Amino acid sequence: MTDVKIIETARLLLLPLTVDGARRIVDAAPAPGDRWAEGYPEDGDARSARGFMNGVAERGDPGVYRPYQIQLLADGTIIGGIGFHGPPDEGGVVTVGYGLVPGARGHGYAGEALRALIGRAREAGATAVRGDADLDNVPSHRVMEAAGMAYEGEDERVRNYRLVLAG
Repeated sequence: MTDVKIIETARLLLLPLTVDGARRIVDAAPAPGDRWAEGYPEDGDARSARGFMNGVAERGDPGVYRPYQIQLLADGTIIGGIGFHGPPDEGGVVTVGYGLVPGARGHGYAGEALRALIGRAREAGATAVRGDADLDNVPSHRVMEAAGMAYEGEDERVRNYRLVLAG
């Protein structure tokens, strides 16, 4: 892994995922000392971890443009994941995704983590951040809007959001 730094917010640490960490998520097998919240990892965490491992195998380490585990600063519990779906496209746009276990929702953690991840994308030179959420996932729509992402449209399945950072 390249030297990817932990992202710290007021209440959270965003821990850069490693291949070993991704393997534990896919296998749903925490290492001794890991504190996983009830329900972690969810299906989305496992899909993200698999995609990360495949991307590393095919293209090498993505640097900052990787998944991160969301850890509560107060007690060290992993409550979900957030991250980039891969490196920026040819226009410098990155796609983000996130998810929290049910017991961690409704406390503002997703928005806090998303704002921090957007900051990391800005520092790394991305020109824009995009994301989407299922049409009926109104809480996720609100998270993206609160993080400054603007509604861009929708299809039969998802609403799309974007935040221009530069360029």
